Order: sequence, then C-alpha cells, then structure tokens
Amino acid sequence: MSYCKQEGKDRIIFVTKEDHETPSNAELIADDPNDPYEEQGLVLPTGEINWNCPCLGGMASGPCGSQFKEAFSCFHYSKEEVKGSECINQFRSMQECMQSYPELYPQEEDKESSSQAESQSGTASADNSALLSENDSTPSTSVVSSDSMAPTDNQATS
Repeated sequence: MSYCKQEGKDRIIFVTKEDHETPSNAELIADDPNDPYEEQGLVLPTGEINWNCPCLGGMASGPCGSQFKEAFSCFHYSKEEVKGSECINQFRSMQECMQSYPELYPQEEDKESSSQAESQSGTASADNSALLSENDSTPSTSVVSSDSMAPTDNQATS
C-alpha cells in the first residue's frame, strides 16, 4: 500500500510494486520564479538584476555596494549605441570608493607586486635552506647559485 509523508518542503511518496506497474498520472508544476530554492541567473525572469547572484561575487554588498549597483544598473539598462557609455560617472564613483578600501579591493598591480614579493621570499628561504649542512644547523660559508644548486663542501662529505 502506497502512502505519502510531508517533511518540511519535501513530500516523500512510498510506492508498492503494483504502483510502479500502472502508468503515472502525476502532473508537473511549472517553475515558480519566486521559489527561493530555485537558482536564478544574473537577470531575473522579470528583467531585473538579481543582486543575490553568486556570479557578482558579493560586489553588491559591502562598503561600495551602492556604487556598484548604480554603475552596474546603468550599464545593464543602457540603450546607447556604445553600451554603458553614459555610465562613466557611476563607474568612476565606484572606482574611487574601491580605491579607498585597498584591503577589500586590491588593484591588479598590488596583487602582482605582492605575489612577486611572496615568490621571491620563498625562493630566498629555499636558497638559505640549501646552504645549511645536513648535520649542523649553522650555514655553510660557500655560496650556491640558485641555478646549479651544487652541494657545498660540507654536504659532499656527509
């Protein structure tokens, strides 16, 4: 005997072998655009911008969220021949806001220089560890180029 059980938003239907043998008479319900569990894209079915879309990366919230929304809305709804050409002031305002929060919105140059500094410090520490003797924690006096990484006199005899 089949039966149905409701658990929160889910409906669980238990069926018997006999139930599976008869054709289904289930009716499919059209997607509800207001369903909070339904994934929506950047543009909602109404044509409005979905500010909760993960594709925006949280830019619509935070200290520059209102400037981002103004600039993005202007671009999205633009009817100009060169789309968004009338939005320069909104994008400038957003950029100025972002520049006042460099820890949240790092510039591309900042990202590149910090990653270069990290990689150089990692290389330097690798070079320094190569100079340490296996049996001794004091650095050896020989200089090893990072190109050859040849063993020092102390390391060759160990």
